[in-house]
Amino acid sequence: MNEKNDLTQGSVGKNLLLFAMPYLLSCFMQTFYGMADLFVVGLYNGSETTTAVSIGSQVMHMLTVIIVGFAMGTTVRIGRSVGAGDDKAVSETVGTSIVFFAIFAAVMTGALLVSTSAIAKVMLTPVEAVSETKIYLIICFAGVPFITAYNVISSIFRGAGDSRRPMYFVGIACVVNIALDFVFIGLCGMGAAGAALGTVCGQAVSVAVSLFMMCRRNMGIRIARRDIRAKREVILQILRVGAPIAMQDGLIQIAFIVITVIANSRGLITSAAVGIVEKLIGFMFLVPSAFLSAISTVTAQNMGANKAQRARRSLYYGLVITVGWGMMCALYNQFLPHTLVGIFTRDAAVLAAGCEYMRAYAFDCVFAAVHFCFSGYFCGDQKSMISFIHNITAILLVRIPGAWLASKCFPDSLYPMGWAAPLGSLLSAIICVGFYLYYRGREKETSDRM
Repeated sequence: MNEKNDLTQGSVGKNLLLFAMPYLLSCFMQTFYGMADLFVVGLYNGSETTTAVSIGSQVMHMLTVIIVGFAMGTTVRIGRSVGAGDDKAVSETVGTSIVFFAIFAAVMTGALLVSTSAIAKVMLTPVEAVSETKIYLIICFAGVPFITAYNVISSIFRGAGDSRRPMYFVGIACVVNIALDFVFIGLCGMGAAGAALGTVCGQAVSVAVSLFMMCRRNMGIRIARRDIRAKREVILQILRVGAPIAMQDGLIQIAFIVITVIANSRGLITSAAVGIVEKLIGFMFLVPSAFLSAISTVTAQNMGANKAQRARRSLYYGLVITVGWGMMCALYNQFLPHTLVGIFTRDAAVLAAGCEYMRAYAFDCVFAAVHFCFSGYFCGDQKSMISFIHNITAILLVRIPGAWLASKCFPDSLYPMGWAAPLGSLLSAIICVGFYLYYRGREKETSDRM
């Protein structure tokens, strides 16, 4: 298996870091070129176009995280098969994923294209921006097959222990997208349509390059024509892991939108402050997100190789690194939040409100680090339903009601509202630890009987 990286040997900590860093850079580049669209649109167009791209990007981000969630099922199954040394199962997973996600992409594309107007309405798009929002969404929805193909191909590489090449694919999409933004938006004056076209073209080029690399480089995965078919048991195993992750990620994005609506109801200053802090927290969350994926893959390979202790060690290393990062973020934002919030605004009222919100919200970097790492471990161990359970519980019991209550009880301060997310993550962390201890207890009972 020449190009597959065996994560069941060597230093667990080193394997984890070497896998997580390219994934972290991939996440950063994806975030960066998403913001680049808005930047270029802002240079050449008015507020209507900027609003259209902002709303459209939010919809596409939600769609992308759902696709990534489903593709995680492929990553975990390939990882476990690689760990077990089962080349046949790897080939079956790749072949089944090709067929299943091709059908998935076709159905999604058709459903989204006929729902464009309804989606723009649900997003409460301002009247002035409705036309360009629809154009942006139509072009991006037509590119859903490319988004799906990129994420499935990346999931195959990551399952095989390679997070570097998906990083290169994102880098290619980033360069092409930004270059075409200036051509389509700046030179051609295409507005929101140009931003969408640049994004889709970047993804299409990225998919072409990734397919070329899969065909020309020896990954140790040999796909015969007979493997390219939808095997029911393989699809069920992919969905067993991927569906709960996709549902949880979709619900998390919906929760963010609900909290944004709550903030919008408090006026322009609050809306702007919350929007800025959400962007900043998103950057801080790139680190635990990268380790979630890394822990999933390391755990999957080691569980497949019957090396459960190495899988647990990847969880412990991830917790130390990400909680340490979260504590640094939380501490920094207790004293110097203005240095970050001030990057996005010069309005004194927005800056003050944003700093209030950030001081409380920053603690989420600590608690979220805990449940992100456990989610990665549970996914790699094919227990992704636990991730869905703790996230939906936190969203419904704490995050949304907490934000709403704080906005009603403390209308003059954003600090209480900022605690809704950290407290929700704290509940998630407690649930994760409880499940982990429960399963560890069962494992010990089984080993004692043997």
